[in-house]
Amino acid sequence: MKPIIALGTAALLATTTAVQAQDLFVNIHSGSPMAQGAGLVLAGQALEQKAHVRILLCDAAGDIAVTGAELPKLKPRDVTTQQMLQGVIKAGAKVEVCALYLPNTGKQPTDLIPGVTPAKPADVAAHLLKPGLNSLAF
Repeated sequence: MKPIIALGTAALLATTTAVQAQDLFVNIHSGSPMAQGAGLVLAGQALEQKAHVRILLCDAAGDIAVTGAELPKLKPRDVTTQQMLQGVIKAGAKVEVCALYLPNTGKQPTDLIPGVTPAKPADVAAHLLKPGLNSLAF
């Protein structure tokens, strides 16, 4: 007779959790290019580690999502925060500008770079309430 191996609830949960991708919510609201860049770098690293990443750009950070924005290049890679943003979009991040950004800047959804959409507050709130969600703010 072969022995029966029983997994306890904790071991089963740990095994199940290890295979599931993590969710990361990154709220970037700073007008500082270095703070924006730090948030985007961490989002990119999370994407490389197979996390589901959602980014909300608020206040001055929304400017990095506007087509044709003049932005400084950050070292050491000499890229703008918009180029970094395009990289995380290409890697699979969901990116939105907060619901207040467009109406308070006089911009339209068509002014945003491809891959960035206006956020719907109810959807963002529901996402934030998901169990196990990790979040960062810059």
